[in-house]
Amino acid sequence: MLGMVWLVGVADHHKGLYLPIVLTLLIESRRHAVGQFMRIEFPQSTRAGFPWSRALLRIGSEPDNDLILAAGQAAPHHLRIRLDRRGWVLEVLPDATRVYVNARPVREHAILRPGDMLSVGDCRMLLCADDTPEGRSSPTVPEQDRCTVALRAVAGPLSGHVLSVADHLELGPQGRLPLDLPQGEMASLAIFWRDGQLRLETGQADESRYPVRVNGVIAQQTVLLPGDQIGIGMHRFLVDAPGLEPEPEIVMPAPAPAPLPEDTAGPRGEVWWLIVTAAVLALGIALLLFVHF
Repeated sequence: MLGMVWLVGVADHHKGLYLPIVLTLLIESRRHAVGQFMRIEFPQSTRAGFPWSRALLRIGSEPDNDLILAAGQAAPHHLRIRLDRRGWVLEVLPDATRVYVNARPVREHAILRPGDMLSVGDCRMLLCADDTPEGRSSPTVPEQDRCTVALRAVAGPLSGHVLSVADHLELGPQGRLPLDLPQGEMASLAIFWRDGQLRLETGQADESRYPVRVNGVIAQQTVLLPGDQIGIGMHRFLVDAPGLEPEPEIVMPAPAPAPLPEDTAGPRGEVWWLIVTAAVLALGIALLLFVHF
């Protein structure tokens, strides 16, 4: 699960320092985007999908890896995918050839999302969410908040474009921007509001070579949530929709107890030193008086 993390400074009355207290705010609408389970598919290949449910995935050509690739495709120990608070984190291991995520080279590390295409040599791996987007729901959004929703192109020919959804956004031959695909294949998708929910629909046939995917899973119509990645061919779009996210509930830590008088009077070592010194002086004065008289 992925959440937002805030750091709050709380004063230490003994040392005058600020100690960071981590407040983890779990946002329910983002839980679907990154989870503990994933599935790797191999497009245009007869290899079966690879399910994974642990926090670490090792990929390479040696038998001790979790996912084994051919020696001509990968180094003996090529990369690791680790699940942490940020989500799936890719680490390219030493002596490995370059790894590509959505056709962009990665030298050391990268944050992965469901729907990303991972390339190692000539092996292409599609990272898929384990759950299907069909049948899910989202909060109802008032009409005045819908202007905050946009589609951000993160890979492909439209990379860098930010497209406001407003009431309706269509991409394809009749839409605002075309969706160029190999072999001249045509594709279109529409994003619109219905009953206060953001929805996606595509008119593609089931046998399309480049189907629309949401978080790596083929979908012809579904509800969209913040952080969803829509992929079609080489195109990748992220749904930026802060209006769909519920306000997080902030749980503040209990207040620090009030300082005791002895805490503000000075270190305890100094108090005992004064008592011992006074006792020694009193004993010395008593001995002098006793000897003198």
